[in-house]
Amino acid sequence: MDGSTPPAPPFFGSSLNLAKATPQAAPDTSLALTKTTFTYEELALATDNFSSTNLLGQGGFGYVHKGVLSDGKVVAIKQLKVGSGQGEREFQAEVETISRVHHKHLVSLVGHCMSGTQRLLVYEYVPNHTLDFHLHGKGRPPINWATRMKIALGSARGLAYLHEDCHPKIIHRDIKSANILLDDNFEAKVADFGLARFYSDTDTHVSTRVMGTFGYLAPEYALTGKLTDKSDVFSFGVVLLELITGRRPIDKSQNYLDDNIVDWARPLLTQALESDNFDSVADPRLQKDYDSIEMPRMVACASVCVRHLARRRPRMSQIIRALEGNLSLDELSEGVQPGHSAIYDSHGSSDYDASYDTIQYKEDLIKFRKMALESVEITTSECSGPTSEFGHQPSGSSSEGLRNTQEIQQ
Repeated sequence: MDGSTPPAPPFFGSSLNLAKATPQAAPDTSLALTKTTFTYEELALATDNFSSTNLLGQGGFGYVHKGVLSDGKVVAIKQLKVGSGQGEREFQAEVETISRVHHKHLVSLVGHCMSGTQRLLVYEYVPNHTLDFHLHGKGRPPINWATRMKIALGSARGLAYLHEDCHPKIIHRDIKSANILLDDNFEAKVADFGLARFYSDTDTHVSTRVMGTFGYLAPEYALTGKLTDKSDVFSFGVVLLELITGRRPIDKSQNYLDDNIVDWARPLLTQALESDNFDSVADPRLQKDYDSIEMPRMVACASVCVRHLARRRPRMSQIIRALEGNLSLDELSEGVQPGHSAIYDSHGSSDYDASYDTIQYKEDLIKFRKMALESVEITTSECSGPTSEFGHQPSGSSSEGLRNTQEIQQ
């Protein structure tokens, strides 16, 4: 690729925890698409027999092709690499769950197909690539501040719907800039919720997807092995840091344990909020052209989202209110000054044992990287070479998860 033509927009390939959710009515269901059962032949026709020219990307969860249905609707069709034990009834039940989740800021499921052992999901097609592509793409123009704020609010609303308006809540488990798709108006749509239930918890690809997005992972995962809604909040905080600073979650030009955006940003966020000067954290490409009222809001939100203690992180609805200016920064931080949230609670807590100190945290970061490296080796042998859900020739900026995993190897 010569860089002049942007790669095809990526779609879907995450790991998440989806309970049997019964969502309430979405705030905006005007974009909801009617669930449809397709035959394999219909989808083969829509994709020109799954031609490589229509391949949008590939990853641990399968292949994604662009397709045009008989009514002219453009869709993204995902062929799942379904593990053993996924029965027809279970698949139908999970599809039914996902199909009921409709929100303006979530990518909608159009339909599905079961044919023998084949399992395919059909999603709405979102044409304008990802936040990762526009924010980190080589040669891409900078995103202006107003658009960054719109993307932050839109993706926050989509994630809040999964957490707080679906019962039981839906935990995404793979929030990252590469899973925030953008339409032609730069409205954000959160992608890749609803796939993990098609795989066992021990499936190699599931663990690979989690490990492949190391830069977004909440620290408690190293201790507990569990991801919760507050883990999603941490990951969203990393996305906010990307929007604020323009940096990638993992910067391989830095030292081994000083390369992640959270540890780099924490002292700078504290200093910026205390001095009311945000030039040191703002993306240099903005050339200091940002809203002086909105920037402190986003910085404060990022700061509380990436707190070490999961229970001290806010709910997504609180983040939305703070970004909108309807929740004071004091209320958001619950009286804890930025940068003063301890890594562990001296009395112990459900999040961390009292002995979980800074040294242990650093050791767990090393364990993270070792696990990530091992998962890459497994995936490579299974797939006959490293693959990416982000297209044949991803740009230097696409596939943050793949890039992060590659950086861990270095």
